[in-house]
Amino acid sequence: MKKSFSLCGLGAAVLVLTACGKAPAPIAEGPRVDGETIAFPANSPQLKALTLMVATAASEDRLPLSGRLIWDETRTVRVFAPLGGRIVQLAAKPGDQVKAGDTLALLTSPDFGAAQAESAKADADFSVAAKAIERARELHKAGVIADKDLEQTEADYARAGAERNRTAARTRAYGASGNGVDQKFALRAPIAGIVVERNANPGQEVRADASDTALFVISDPSRLWVNLDLPENAIGAVQPGMKATLRIATLGDETREATIEHVSDFVDPDSRRIRARALVDNKDRRLKAEMFTTAEVVVNRGEFIRVPASTVILLDKTQYVFVEDAPGKYRRQTVKAEDSGFGSMRVRAGLKSGEKVVSEGALLLQQLISTTVRK
Repeated sequence: MKKSFSLCGLGAAVLVLTACGKAPAPIAEGPRVDGETIAFPANSPQLKALTLMVATAASEDRLPLSGRLIWDETRTVRVFAPLGGRIVQLAAKPGDQVKAGDTLALLTSPDFGAAQAESAKADADFSVAAKAIERARELHKAGVIADKDLEQTEADYARAGAERNRTAARTRAYGASGNGVDQKFALRAPIAGIVVERNANPGQEVRADASDTALFVISDPSRLWVNLDLPENAIGAVQPGMKATLRIATLGDETREATIEHVSDFVDPDSRRIRARALVDNKDRRLKAEMFTTAEVVVNRGEFIRVPASTVILLDKTQYVFVEDAPGKYRRQTVKAEDSGFGSMRVRAGLKSGEKVVSEGALLLQQLISTTVRK
């Protein structure tokens, strides 16, 4: 009688569901949490939210950097006018090869004329003093003048000589070659190189205190400096002598190799970056100063496993990753990891090469464990 009642009830339920036009929906089985392990049934839709990757051992980091090409300052000079005046002639243009001492521009300068006049006056005064000392020595020898008069004449002669030397040295420093007063000052190249920049025009007035823009820039473009910005976590890893691979948009897929020469001893307080300087060969002159570049430096970090930052979960002061023990079964594993920048982590302990770890979806697994613990 009981069996008959159950069958009738079952038949009634089937009739009701059939009358509604719906079949009973199967109840999906949820994940099972056992301590540090989570197991999902094979048909669990939550598995689609998980991404796995194979842990691979590494020992080097490829550090991406940004940089800018500039002139090699050991082969570059910015030429300013040491005297005020007006440019009356330009003798060099951008692209010209010049030697040390070559004239770049000619100026008419009242300041230079004053220096020439002082030098000419000092020469005349010295000539007079030289004649005076000769007469004084003869008169002193004949007993006509006293010792103190001779000493005074000798002092005057010494002062005249010192003034002549001072004014002559000054005009020589300005490049004067004669004793005349013509106020014509020749602005000369202090080193050999190529005129890479000119900010001078005929008739332009220049001042000695206008030091914001050089009239000429002379350099050797066959090699350039590269200013690189290093993150703080690169301290100690990037050293002089290391190679940097440069990629510049205008060169397409072509790369250039630069050698790091200097790493700054301080961190920029605004950008929190460390400035490094590299040297790149530019004999073909295809690289130009002020070009932007990206660079890659390979640094040795010891043995580690690199994983995306989303792989590692930090709880309090403990770091975890989720390792796949079997399809659909994941175990929370304690690790020791450090930030390597650019969205990745270096795992130093707790993870073996070849293990599969959850690179996306680790937070979901952690939430399932945390929910079970609270219950």
